[in-house]
Amino acid sequence: MSVSLTAEKTRHLLLGLAILIAGLIGLAAPAQAQVTAFKQAVAEAAAQDADIAAFYKAGGYEGIWTGADRQDTQRRRALFKAIAEADLHGLPARRYDAPGLKAQLAAARTPRARGLAEVALSRTFVELARNMQTGAVIPRKIDSGIVRKVPYRARSSYLVNFSKSDPDAFFRALPPQTPEYMRLLKAKLDFERRGGFGPKVPAKSLKPGQSGDAVVALRNRLTAMGYMGHSASPAYDGRLQKAVQQFQTDHGLETDGVAGSTTITEINKSADDRLRSIIVALERERWNNQDRGQRHVLVNITDYSARIIDDGKVTFRTRSVVGATNYDRRTPEFSDVMEHMVINPTWNVPRSIATKEYLPQMKRNPNAAGHLRLYDARGRVVPRSAIDFAKLNARNFPFDIKQPPSQRNALGLVKFMFPNKYNIYLHDTPQKSLFSRETRAFSHGCVRLNQPFEFAYALLARQEADPKAFFHARLDTGRETKVDLEQDVPVHIIYRTAVTQAKGRVNFRRDVYGRDARIWDALADVGVVLRSVEG
Repeated sequence: MSVSLTAEKTRHLLLGLAILIAGLIGLAAPAQAQVTAFKQAVAEAAAQDADIAAFYKAGGYEGIWTGADRQDTQRRRALFKAIAEADLHGLPARRYDAPGLKAQLAAARTPRARGLAEVALSRTFVELARNMQTGAVIPRKIDSGIVRKVPYRARSSYLVNFSKSDPDAFFRALPPQTPEYMRLLKAKLDFERRGGFGPKVPAKSLKPGQSGDAVVALRNRLTAMGYMGHSASPAYDGRLQKAVQQFQTDHGLETDGVAGSTTITEINKSADDRLRSIIVALERERWNNQDRGQRHVLVNITDYSARIIDDGKVTFRTRSVVGATNYDRRTPEFSDVMEHMVINPTWNVPRSIATKEYLPQMKRNPNAAGHLRLYDARGRVVPRSAIDFAKLNARNFPFDIKQPPSQRNALGLVKFMFPNKYNIYLHDTPQKSLFSRETRAFSHGCVRLNQPFEFAYALLARQEADPKAFFHARLDTGRETKVDLEQDVPVHIIYRTAVTQAKGRVNFRRDVYGRDARIWDALADVGVVLRSVEG
Protein backbone atom coordinates (compact mmCIF):
# COMPACT_ATOMS: atom_id res chain seq x y z
CA MET A 1 0.00 0.00 0.00
CA SER A 2 2.82 2.40 0.93
CA VAL A 3 4.56 1.56 -2.33
CA SER A 4 1.42 2.46 -4.29
CA LEU A 5 1.10 5.83 -2.51
CA THR A 6 4.73 6.58 -3.20
CA ALA A 7 4.27 5.85 -6.89
CA GLU A 8 1.21 8.11 -6.97
CA LYS A 9 3.17 10.97 -5.39
CA THR A 10 5.94 10.50 -7.90
CA ARG A 11 3.49 10.72 -10.80
CA HIS A 12 2.04 13.94 -9.37
CA LEU A 13 5.52 15.41 -8.93
CA LEU A 14 6.55 14.55 -12.49
CA LEU A 15 3.32 15.99 -13.86
CA GLY A 16 3.88 19.22 -11.94
CA LEU A 17 7.45 19.44 -13.17
CA ALA A 18 6.35 18.94 -16.77
CA ILE A 19 3.75 21.68 -16.44
CA LEU A 20 6.38 24.02 -14.97
CA ILE A 21 8.86 23.31 -17.77
CA ALA A 22 6.17 23.82 -20.38
CA GLY A 23 5.33 27.13 -18.79
CA LEU A 24 8.92 28.27 -18.82
CA ILE A 25 9.29 27.27 -22.45
CA GLY A 26 6.19 29.20 -23.28
CA LEU A 27 7.58 32.29 -21.56
CA ALA A 28 10.99 31.97 -23.27
CA ALA A 29 9.69 31.50 -26.76
CA PRO A 30 8.67 35.14 -27.39
CA ALA A 31 11.99 36.44 -25.99
CA GLN A 32 13.94 34.06 -28.20
CA ALA A 33 11.87 35.10 -31.18
CA GLN A 34 12.71 38.73 -30.49
CA VAL A 35 16.43 37.98 -30.35
CA THR A 36 16.19 36.02 -33.58
CA ALA A 37 14.28 38.80 -35.35
CA PHE A 38 16.89 41.38 -34.26
CA LYS A 39 19.81 39.27 -35.43
CA GLN A 40 18.16 38.43 -38.72
CA ALA A 41 17.58 42.13 -39.39
CA VAL A 42 21.22 42.91 -38.51
CA ALA A 43 22.46 40.17 -40.83
CA GLU A 44 20.25 41.32 -43.70
CA ALA A 45 21.13 45.01 -43.39
CA ALA A 46 24.85 44.38 -42.83
CA ALA A 47 25.04 42.13 -45.90
CA GLN A 48 25.12 45.27 -48.06
CA ASP A 49 28.58 46.14 -46.66
CA ALA A 50 31.22 43.40 -46.45
CA ASP A 51 33.23 45.09 -43.68
CA ILE A 52 30.22 45.72 -41.46
CA ALA A 53 28.88 42.24 -42.17
CA ALA A 54 32.19 40.69 -41.11
CA PHE A 55 32.12 42.60 -37.82
CA TYR A 56 28.62 41.50 -36.90
CA LYS A 57 29.19 37.91 -38.01
CA ALA A 58 32.25 37.66 -35.77
CA GLY A 59 30.17 38.94 -32.85
CA GLY A 60 27.24 36.61 -33.38
CA TYR A 61 25.14 39.51 -34.71
CA GLU A 62 24.94 41.10 -31.27
CA GLY A 63 24.35 44.85 -31.18
CA ILE A 64 26.66 47.57 -29.88
CA TRP A 65 24.39 50.61 -30.28
CA THR A 66 20.73 49.90 -29.65
CA GLY A 67 20.72 48.11 -26.31
CA ALA A 68 19.43 49.71 -23.10
CA ASP A 69 22.61 49.08 -21.12
CA ARG A 70 25.16 51.72 -20.12
CA GLN A 71 27.74 50.83 -22.79
CA ASP A 72 25.32 51.12 -25.72
CA THR A 73 23.97 54.38 -24.32
CA GLN A 74 27.49 55.85 -24.08
CA ARG A 75 28.28 54.79 -27.63
CA ARG A 76 25.15 56.43 -29.01
CA ARG A 77 25.85 59.64 -27.13
CA ALA A 78 29.48 59.70 -28.31
CA LEU A 79 28.43 59.16 -31.94
CA PHE A 80 25.85 61.93 -31.96
CA LYS A 81 28.26 64.25 -30.18
CA ALA A 82 30.91 63.55 -32.84
CA ILE A 83 28.39 64.22 -35.62
CA ALA A 84 27.42 67.51 -33.94
CA GLU A 85 31.10 68.52 -33.88
CA ALA A 86 31.85 67.42 -37.46
CA ASP A 87 31.43 70.98 -38.75
CA LEU A 88 34.15 72.17 -36.35
CA HIS A 89 36.58 69.94 -38.27
CA GLY A 90 35.37 71.17 -41.65
CA LEU A 91 33.56 67.88 -42.31
CA PRO A 92 30.18 67.46 -44.07
CA ALA A 93 27.82 67.10 -41.09
CA ARG A 94 24.79 66.55 -43.32
CA ARG A 95 26.45 63.44 -44.75
CA TYR A 96 25.98 61.72 -41.38
CA ASP A 97 22.27 62.66 -41.11
CA ALA A 98 21.88 62.87 -37.34
CA PRO A 99 18.16 63.81 -37.55
CA GLY A 100 17.45 60.78 -39.73
CA LEU A 101 19.29 58.43 -37.39
CA LYS A 102 17.51 59.80 -34.33
CA ALA A 103 14.15 59.45 -36.04
CA GLN A 104 14.95 55.86 -37.01
CA LEU A 105 15.93 55.05 -33.43
CA ALA A 106 12.81 56.64 -32.02
CA ALA A 107 10.62 54.63 -34.41
CA ALA A 108 12.41 51.32 -33.74
CA ARG A 109 9.70 49.65 -31.63
CA THR A 110 10.15 46.12 -32.97
CA PRO A 111 13.22 43.88 -32.83
CA ARG A 112 13.51 44.00 -36.62
CA ALA A 113 13.35 47.80 -36.73
CA ARG A 114 15.94 47.94 -33.95
CA GLY A 115 18.23 45.63 -35.94
CA LEU A 116 17.97 47.86 -38.99
CA ALA A 117 18.71 50.93 -36.86
CA GLU A 118 21.71 49.12 -35.36
CA VAL A 119 23.35 48.70 -38.77
CA ALA A 120 22.42 52.23 -39.85
CA LEU A 121 24.34 53.57 -36.85
CA SER A 122 27.34 51.40 -37.67
CA ARG A 123 27.32 52.50 -41.29
CA THR A 124 27.29 56.16 -40.31
CA PHE A 125 29.91 55.59 -37.62
CA VAL A 126 32.37 53.96 -40.05
CA GLU A 127 32.00 56.79 -42.55
CA LEU A 128 32.40 59.49 -39.91
CA ALA A 129 35.38 57.75 -38.30
CA ARG A 130 37.20 57.39 -41.60
CA ASN A 131 36.42 60.98 -42.61
CA MET A 132 37.72 62.28 -39.28
CA GLN A 133 40.91 60.28 -39.59
CA THR A 134 41.83 60.40 -43.28
CA GLY A 135 39.54 62.91 -44.99
CA ALA A 136 36.09 63.34 -46.48
CA VAL A 137 37.09 63.37 -50.17
CA ILE A 138 39.55 61.32 -52.22
CA PRO A 139 42.49 63.46 -53.43
CA ARG A 140 43.37 61.57 -56.60
CA LYS A 141 39.82 62.12 -57.87
CA ILE A 142 40.22 65.89 -57.49
CA ASP A 143 43.59 66.60 -59.11
CA SER A 144 45.98 64.24 -60.88
CA GLY A 145 48.91 66.04 -59.25
CA ILE A 146 47.84 64.91 -55.78
CA VAL A 147 49.36 61.44 -55.80
CA ARG A 148 49.63 61.12 -52.04
CA LYS A 149 48.99 57.66 -50.58
CA VAL A 150 46.37 58.36 -47.94
CA PRO A 151 46.93 56.04 -44.94
CA TYR A 152 43.46 54.51 -44.96
CA ARG A 153 42.73 52.05 -42.16
CA ALA A 154 40.62 48.92 -42.64
CA ARG A 155 36.96 49.92 -42.27
CA SER A 156 36.13 46.93 -40.10
CA SER A 157 38.88 47.93 -37.66
CA TYR A 158 36.91 51.02 -36.65
CA LEU A 159 34.03 48.93 -35.32
CA VAL A 160 36.29 46.36 -33.69
CA ASN A 161 38.39 48.95 -31.87
CA PHE A 162 35.46 51.19 -31.00
CA SER A 163 33.53 48.31 -29.40
CA LYS A 164 36.50 47.74 -27.07
CA SER A 165 37.27 51.39 -26.29
CA ASP A 166 36.02 54.32 -24.31
CA PRO A 167 33.68 55.92 -26.90
CA ASP A 168 34.60 59.56 -26.31
CA ALA A 169 38.33 58.83 -26.15
CA PHE A 170 38.08 56.86 -29.40
CA PHE A 171 36.59 59.81 -31.27
CA ARG A 172 39.13 62.24 -29.80
CA ALA A 173 42.00 60.10 -31.09
CA LEU A 174 40.78 59.91 -34.70
CA PRO A 175 41.87 63.30 -36.16
CA PRO A 176 45.57 64.13 -36.61
CA GLN A 177 47.15 64.72 -33.21
CA THR A 178 49.63 67.24 -34.58
CA PRO A 179 50.05 70.78 -33.22
CA GLU A 180 49.37 72.03 -36.76
CA TYR A 181 45.95 70.39 -36.88
CA MET A 182 45.01 71.72 -33.45
CA ARG A 183 46.10 75.24 -34.43
CA LEU A 184 44.12 75.04 -37.67
CA LEU A 185 41.01 74.11 -35.68
CA LYS A 186 41.56 77.14 -33.48
CA ALA A 187 42.17 79.37 -36.51
CA LYS A 188 38.93 78.18 -38.11
CA LEU A 189 37.01 79.03 -34.96
CA ASP A 190 38.77 82.40 -34.62
CA PHE A 191 37.90 83.38 -38.19
CA GLU A 192 34.29 82.34 -37.74
CA ARG A 193 34.00 84.44 -34.58
CA ARG A 194 35.94 87.44 -35.86
CA GLY A 195 33.82 88.46 -38.82
CA GLY A 196 34.99 90.07 -42.04
CA PHE A 197 37.76 92.55 -42.76
CA GLY A 198 35.58 95.46 -43.80
CA PRO A 199 35.59 97.39 -47.10
CA LYS A 200 38.27 96.53 -49.65
CA VAL A 201 41.09 98.93 -50.46
CA PRO A 202 40.00 100.98 -53.52
CA ALA A 203 43.44 101.34 -55.08
CA LYS A 204 45.79 99.40 -57.35
CA SER A 205 48.81 100.35 -55.26
CA LEU A 206 49.80 102.61 -52.37
CA LYS A 207 53.14 103.65 -50.95
CA PRO A 208 54.57 105.45 -47.91
CA GLY A 209 53.94 109.17 -47.89
CA GLN A 210 50.54 108.98 -49.54
CA SER A 211 47.30 109.88 -47.77
CA GLY A 212 43.58 109.88 -48.45
CA ASP A 213 40.56 107.60 -48.35
CA ALA A 214 42.35 104.61 -49.92
CA VAL A 215 45.09 104.79 -47.28
CA VAL A 216 42.43 104.95 -44.56
CA ALA A 217 40.78 101.85 -46.08
CA LEU A 218 44.17 100.10 -46.09
CA ARG A 219 44.75 101.02 -42.46
CA ASN A 220 41.25 99.90 -41.44
CA ARG A 221 41.57 96.57 -43.22
CA LEU A 222 44.94 95.78 -41.65
CA THR A 223 43.51 96.77 -38.27
CA ALA A 224 40.61 94.33 -38.76
CA MET A 225 43.16 91.62 -39.57
CA GLY A 226 45.06 92.34 -36.38
CA TYR A 227 48.19 93.88 -37.90
CA MET A 228 47.93 97.23 -36.13
CA GLY A 229 45.93 99.10 -33.52
CA HIS A 230 43.12 101.54 -34.25
CA SER A 231 44.13 104.91 -35.67
CA ALA A 232 42.37 107.81 -37.40
CA SER A 233 45.46 108.92 -39.33
CA PRO A 234 44.90 109.30 -43.10
CA ALA A 235 48.65 109.05 -43.82
CA TYR A 236 50.74 106.10 -45.02
CA ASP A 237 53.15 106.56 -42.11
CA GLY A 238 55.79 104.38 -40.47
CA ARG A 239 53.28 102.41 -38.42
CA LEU A 240 51.25 101.53 -41.48
CA GLN A 241 54.40 100.62 -43.42
CA LYS A 242 55.46 98.27 -40.63
CA ALA A 243 52.01 96.64 -40.64
CA VAL A 244 52.22 96.18 -44.42
CA GLN A 245 55.64 94.56 -44.06
CA GLN A 246 54.34 92.11 -41.46
CA PHE A 247 51.39 91.27 -43.70
CA GLN A 248 53.82 90.66 -46.57
CA THR A 249 55.92 88.35 -44.39
CA ASP A 250 52.85 86.34 -43.41
CA HIS A 251 51.76 86.00 -47.03
CA GLY A 252 55.05 85.17 -48.72
CA LEU A 253 55.41 88.54 -50.45
CA GLU A 254 58.39 90.82 -50.93
CA THR A 255 58.71 92.68 -47.62
CA ASP A 256 59.32 96.20 -48.89
CA GLY A 257 56.46 97.85 -46.99
CA VAL A 258 54.97 99.11 -50.24
CA ALA A 259 51.38 98.07 -50.94
CA GLY A 260 51.93 97.21 -54.58
CA SER A 261 49.39 95.50 -56.81
CA THR A 262 50.13 91.97 -55.53
CA THR A 263 50.03 93.08 -51.90
CA ILE A 264 46.75 94.96 -52.42
CA THR A 265 45.27 91.90 -54.12
CA GLU A 266 46.19 89.74 -51.13
CA ILE A 267 44.95 92.32 -48.62
CA ASN A 268 41.63 92.45 -50.47
CA LYS A 269 41.16 88.68 -50.26
CA SER A 270 38.02 88.11 -48.23
CA ALA A 271 37.87 86.48 -44.82
CA ASP A 272 35.71 83.82 -46.48
CA ASP A 273 38.57 83.06 -48.90
CA ARG A 274 40.97 82.67 -45.98
CA LEU A 275 38.51 80.46 -44.13
CA ARG A 276 38.22 78.20 -47.17
CA SER A 277 42.02 77.83 -47.18
CA ILE A 278 41.95 76.82 -43.52
CA ILE A 279 39.22 74.22 -44.09
CA VAL A 280 41.13 72.78 -47.05
CA ALA A 281 44.30 72.67 -44.91
CA LEU A 282 42.42 70.63 -42.29
CA GLU A 283 41.42 68.14 -44.97
CA ARG A 284 44.98 67.98 -46.27
CA GLU A 285 46.28 67.28 -42.76
CA ARG A 286 43.88 64.34 -42.52
CA TRP A 287 45.18 62.95 -45.83
CA ASN A 288 48.64 62.78 -44.27
CA ASN A 289 47.56 61.51 -40.85
CA GLN A 290 50.56 59.30 -40.11
CA ASP A 291 53.94 59.38 -38.45
CA ARG A 292 56.01 61.73 -40.60
CA GLY A 293 59.33 60.78 -39.05
CA GLN A 294 61.32 62.14 -36.13
CA ARG A 295 63.54 63.74 -38.77
CA HIS A 296 61.94 64.55 -42.12
CA VAL A 297 62.13 66.94 -45.03
CA LEU A 298 59.08 69.11 -45.68
CA VAL A 299 58.65 70.89 -49.02
CA ASN A 300 55.68 73.25 -49.28
CA ILE A 301 55.08 73.93 -52.97
CA THR A 302 53.07 77.13 -52.42
CA ASP A 303 55.66 78.56 -50.01
CA TYR A 304 58.61 77.78 -52.34
CA SER A 305 60.54 76.41 -49.38
CA ALA A 306 62.22 73.24 -48.15
CA ARG A 307 62.80 72.49 -44.49
CA ILE A 308 64.47 69.85 -42.37
CA ILE A 309 62.35 69.07 -39.32
CA ASP A 310 63.89 67.45 -36.25
CA ASP A 311 61.59 66.46 -33.37
CA GLY A 312 58.95 68.91 -34.55
CA LYS A 313 61.34 71.88 -34.89
CA VAL A 314 62.70 73.45 -38.08
CA THR A 315 66.49 72.99 -38.00
CA PHE A 316 67.19 74.08 -41.58
CA ARG A 317 65.26 76.08 -44.16
CA THR A 318 66.03 77.20 -47.68
CA ARG A 319 64.19 78.77 -50.59
CA SER A 320 63.13 76.52 -53.43
CA VAL A 321 61.98 76.62 -57.02
CA VAL A 322 59.11 74.28 -57.92
CA GLY A 323 57.37 73.09 -61.07
CA ALA A 324 55.98 75.66 -63.46
CA THR A 325 52.23 76.18 -63.70
CA ASN A 326 52.02 74.39 -67.06
CA TYR A 327 49.89 71.30 -66.54
CA ASP A 328 52.70 68.86 -67.38
CA ARG A 329 55.30 70.61 -65.20
CA ARG A 330 53.53 70.98 -61.88
CA THR A 331 55.27 69.39 -58.91
CA PRO A 332 53.19 66.47 -57.61
CA GLU A 333 52.30 66.00 -53.94
CA PHE A 334 53.50 62.78 -52.34
CA SER A 335 55.69 61.30 -49.62
CA ASP A 336 58.73 59.07 -50.03
CA VAL A 337 62.04 58.31 -48.37
CA MET A 338 65.39 59.96 -49.17
CA GLU A 339 68.07 57.29 -49.39
CA HIS A 340 71.16 58.99 -50.82
CA MET A 341 72.63 62.05 -52.48
CA VAL A 342 74.70 62.27 -55.65
CA ILE A 343 77.58 64.74 -55.74
CA ASN A 344 78.61 65.94 -59.21
CA PRO A 345 75.55 64.32 -60.79
CA THR A 346 74.99 63.45 -64.41
CA TRP A 347 71.69 64.73 -65.72
CA ASN A 348 69.76 61.97 -67.42
CA VAL A 349 67.34 64.05 -69.45
CA PRO A 350 63.79 62.68 -69.06
CA ARG A 351 62.42 61.38 -72.36
CA SER A 352 59.55 63.86 -72.29
CA ILE A 353 62.02 66.77 -72.16
CA ALA A 354 64.33 65.14 -74.69
CA THR A 355 61.61 64.72 -77.31
CA LYS A 356 59.50 67.81 -76.60
CA GLU A 357 62.26 70.36 -76.10
CA TYR A 358 65.65 69.20 -77.37
CA LEU A 359 64.69 67.12 -80.40
CA PRO A 360 62.92 70.07 -82.13
CA GLN A 361 66.02 72.19 -81.49
CA MET A 362 68.32 69.54 -82.97
CA LYS A 363 66.07 69.10 -85.99
CA ARG A 364 66.53 72.80 -86.70
CA ASN A 365 70.23 72.74 -85.82
CA PRO A 366 72.02 69.42 -85.17
CA ASN A 367 74.56 71.20 -82.96
CA ALA A 368 71.97 72.84 -80.70
CA ALA A 369 72.26 72.23 -76.94
CA GLY A 370 75.91 71.32 -77.38
CA HIS A 371 76.33 70.67 -73.65
CA LEU A 372 74.30 67.48 -74.03
CA ARG A 373 75.50 64.09 -75.26
CA LEU A 374 73.48 61.42 -77.06
CA TYR A 375 73.89 57.73 -76.21
CA ASP A 376 72.65 54.64 -78.03
CA ALA A 377 71.01 51.61 -76.41
CA ARG A 378 74.46 50.12 -75.63
CA GLY A 379 75.59 53.26 -73.79
CA ARG A 380 77.92 54.53 -76.52
CA VAL A 381 78.21 58.22 -77.36
CA VAL A 382 76.76 58.88 -80.82
CA PRO A 383 78.25 61.78 -82.85
CA ARG A 384 75.56 64.17 -84.00
CA SER A 385 77.04 64.10 -87.50
CA ALA A 386 75.96 60.44 -87.71
CA ILE A 387 72.30 61.21 -86.95
CA ASP A 388 69.60 62.19 -89.45
CA PHE A 389 67.42 64.23 -87.10
CA ALA A 390 64.86 64.91 -89.84
CA LYS A 391 63.71 61.28 -89.66
CA LEU A 392 63.21 61.32 -85.90
CA ASN A 393 60.14 62.13 -83.85
CA ALA A 394 58.86 61.60 -80.31
CA ARG A 395 57.86 57.99 -81.07
CA ASN A 396 61.01 56.72 -82.76
CA PHE A 397 63.72 58.78 -81.01
CA PRO A 398 66.24 56.03 -80.07
CA PHE A 399 68.74 57.92 -77.95
CA ASP A 400 69.29 58.78 -74.30
CA ILE A 401 70.40 62.34 -73.68
CA LYS A 402 72.74 63.13 -70.81
CA GLN A 403 74.63 66.09 -69.45
CA PRO A 404 77.97 65.23 -67.76
CA PRO A 405 78.85 66.66 -64.33
CA SER A 406 79.87 70.32 -64.43
CA GLN A 407 79.11 73.74 -63.02
CA ARG A 408 76.61 74.18 -65.87
CA ASN A 409 74.81 70.90 -65.23
CA ALA A 410 71.05 71.43 -64.96
CA LEU A 411 71.12 69.62 -61.61
CA GLY A 412 73.94 71.78 -60.32
CA LEU A 413 76.53 70.01 -58.20
CA VAL A 414 74.37 67.81 -55.98
CA LYS A 415 71.01 66.06 -56.07
CA PHE A 416 69.06 64.38 -53.26
CA MET A 417 67.35 61.15 -54.19
CA PHE A 418 64.15 59.55 -52.92
CA PRO A 419 63.47 57.16 -55.82
CA ASN A 420 59.91 57.49 -57.08
CA LYS A 421 57.96 56.81 -60.26
CA TYR A 422 57.38 60.53 -60.80
CA ASN A 423 61.12 61.17 -61.31
CA ILE A 424 61.02 64.00 -58.77
CA TYR A 425 63.95 64.88 -56.52
CA LEU A 426 65.65 67.84 -54.83
CA HIS A 427 68.72 69.36 -56.46
CA ASP A 428 71.07 72.27 -56.97
CA THR A 429 70.80 74.52 -60.04
CA PRO A 430 73.07 76.92 -61.93
CA GLN A 431 70.12 79.34 -62.28
CA LYS A 432 70.67 81.09 -58.95
CA SER A 433 68.88 84.31 -59.93
CA LEU A 434 65.48 82.61 -59.79
CA PHE A 435 65.65 82.36 -55.99
CA SER A 436 65.42 86.12 -55.60
CA ARG A 437 61.99 86.18 -57.19
CA GLU A 438 58.80 86.33 -55.17
CA THR A 439 57.06 83.63 -57.24
CA ARG A 440 59.31 80.67 -58.00
CA ALA A 441 57.43 78.19 -60.18
CA PHE A 442 59.88 77.58 -63.04
CA SER A 443 61.14 73.98 -63.03
CA HIS A 444 60.00 70.91 -64.96
CA GLY A 445 58.66 69.46 -61.69
CA CYS A 446 61.70 68.80 -59.53
CA VAL A 447 62.48 70.97 -56.51
CA ARG A 448 65.57 73.19 -56.81
CA LEU A 449 67.27 74.37 -53.62
CA ASN A 450 68.84 77.76 -53.00
CA GLN A 451 71.34 76.38 -50.46
CA PRO A 452 71.97 72.81 -51.58
CA PHE A 453 75.43 72.53 -50.00
CA GLU A 454 74.15 73.61 -46.59
CA PHE A 455 71.23 71.21 -47.02
CA ALA A 456 73.74 68.42 -47.64
CA TYR A 457 75.81 69.39 -44.58
CA ALA A 458 72.68 69.22 -42.40
CA LEU A 459 71.79 65.76 -43.70
CA LEU A 460 75.36 64.46 -43.30
CA ALA A 461 75.83 65.93 -39.82
CA ARG A 462 74.35 62.82 -38.24
CA GLN A 463 76.86 60.49 -39.85
CA GLU A 464 80.02 62.54 -40.40
CA ALA A 465 82.17 64.34 -37.83
CA ASP A 466 82.96 67.08 -40.35
CA PRO A 467 80.13 67.02 -42.91
CA LYS A 468 81.37 70.05 -44.82
CA ALA A 469 84.85 68.64 -45.34
CA PHE A 470 83.40 65.23 -46.23
CA PHE A 471 81.13 66.80 -48.86
CA HIS A 472 83.78 68.98 -50.48
CA ALA A 473 86.35 66.20 -50.62
CA ARG A 474 84.01 64.39 -53.00
CA LEU A 475 82.87 67.52 -54.78
CA ASP A 476 86.43 68.52 -55.58
CA THR A 477 87.08 65.28 -57.51
CA GLY A 478 84.65 66.41 -60.20
CA ARG A 479 83.48 62.81 -60.47
CA GLU A 480 79.94 61.60 -59.89
CA THR A 481 79.81 60.15 -56.37
CA LYS A 482 76.90 58.50 -54.61
CA VAL A 483 76.70 59.02 -50.84
CA ASP A 484 74.24 56.84 -48.94
CA LEU A 485 72.42 58.23 -45.94
CA GLU A 486 72.93 55.92 -43.00
CA GLN A 487 69.42 56.78 -41.83
CA ASP A 488 66.70 57.19 -44.45
CA VAL A 489 64.88 60.52 -44.22
CA PRO A 490 61.16 60.76 -45.08
CA VAL A 491 60.34 63.50 -47.60
CA HIS A 492 56.89 65.06 -47.69
CA ILE A 493 56.02 67.29 -50.62
CA ILE A 494 52.92 69.17 -49.58
CA TYR A 495 50.75 71.97 -50.94
CA ARG A 496 49.39 74.25 -48.25
CA THR A 497 47.92 77.72 -48.73
CA ALA A 498 47.21 78.07 -44.99
CA VAL A 499 49.94 77.28 -42.47
CA THR A 500 49.89 78.07 -38.76
CA GLN A 501 52.73 79.29 -36.59
CA ALA A 502 53.50 78.10 -33.06
CA LYS A 503 53.18 81.76 -32.10
CA GLY A 504 51.53 84.35 -34.29
CA ARG A 505 49.00 84.54 -37.07
CA VAL A 506 48.07 82.03 -39.72
CA ASN A 507 50.26 82.43 -42.81
CA PHE A 508 48.60 82.27 -46.23
CA ARG A 509 50.01 81.54 -49.67
CA ARG A 510 48.63 81.82 -53.18
CA ASP A 511 46.97 78.82 -54.81
CA VAL A 512 49.63 78.61 -57.51
CA TYR A 513 48.23 75.48 -59.24
CA GLY A 514 44.55 76.06 -58.34
CA ARG A 515 44.46 72.79 -56.42
CA ASP A 516 42.96 74.17 -53.23
CA ALA A 517 40.11 75.75 -55.18
CA ARG A 518 39.28 72.33 -56.63
CA ILE A 519 39.50 70.69 -53.21
CA TRP A 520 37.13 73.28 -51.75
CA ASP A 521 34.64 72.62 -54.57
CA ALA A 522 34.82 68.89 -53.84
CA LEU A 523 34.28 69.48 -50.11
CA ALA A 524 31.34 71.77 -50.79
CA ASP A 525 29.83 69.16 -53.11
CA VAL A 526 29.74 66.58 -50.29
CA GLY A 527 28.23 69.04 -47.83
CA VAL A 528 31.01 70.98 -46.12
CA VAL A 529 29.51 74.33 -45.13
CA LEU A 530 31.29 77.66 -44.99
CA ARG A 531 30.07 79.78 -42.13
CA SER A 532 30.35 83.08 -43.97
CA VAL A 533 32.15 85.71 -41.91
CA GLU A 534 31.64 88.59 -44.32
CA GLY A 535 28.61 90.06 -42.56
